[in-house]
Amino acid sequence: MDVNREVQEKLVGFQPKLIVNQPGHYCPGCQYGVLTRLLAEVIEELGIEGDIIGVSAVGCSIFIHSYLDIDFIDALHGRAPEVASGVKAANFGKKIVFTLQGDGDLAAIGMGDLINAMARGEHLTTIFLNNANYGTTGGQMAPTTLIGQKSTTTPHGRRDDVEGYPIHVAELVTSLQNVVYSARCAMNTVKNVNQTKKALAKAMRIQMQGLGYGFVEVLSACPSGWKMSPMDSLEWIEEKMIAEYPLGVFKDETDEAAEL
Repeated sequence: MDVNREVQEKLVGFQPKLIVNQPGHYCPGCQYGVLTRLLAEVIEELGIEGDIIGVSAVGCSIFIHSYLDIDFIDALHGRAPEVASGVKAANFGKKIVFTLQGDGDLAAIGMGDLINAMARGEHLTTIFLNNANYGTTGGQMAPTTLIGQKSTTTPHGRRDDVEGYPIHVAELVTSLQNVVYSARCAMNTVKNVNQTKKALAKAMRIQMQGLGYGFVEVLSACPSGWKMSPMDSLEWIEEKMIAEYPLGVFKDETDEAAEL
């Protein structure tokens, strides 16, 4: 049965209104663009376009304000949770405030800021893109780099007896009482992209309902940093990253608690 062109465009060519059309900064195969699209869809579907403020951090996440038509503030390296706390307080708690941070920013210099924002009882949402390296600055080892993974600072592969072990942030934050929701997702398959969108929406709703802190970690491809093709990067997420960082919900204290 033929589908008329108008319906076909809606099904295939739909673009969220919040997406800004302009040349992109992201490398081929980088999944920050996918995440930007998902955020736009979630924000529009929740109807919070005029009530949300994003805080982007130093790293690849800082480019998102060029492509998503909502209010954004750029934070110093690792300081996004502190800036978000200030933004939330300055608006008397009436705005939905989220941080978008990479693993080099959040899991290294910014870990203390994240943990203390959660411990203070802030009602925020953090979206954590884990691509297992410092993508912006040349592919150096990050706190999330896998054992055996090569980087510009671990050319022979990360060693547990020298560089230590990867940090599992989604599991780590579950020990904090104010964290209501913590999940890890990926964007390497259509199914996982859809699950990521559901997790993002839930984390936003938790803040809208004033329940506490919502945290979503997303495994994301970095073909440039990994020295792989985009397709090989997707396979590497499936075979290597998910084996180290299992997907799922690690904490859910809402009334609609359920696995992804």
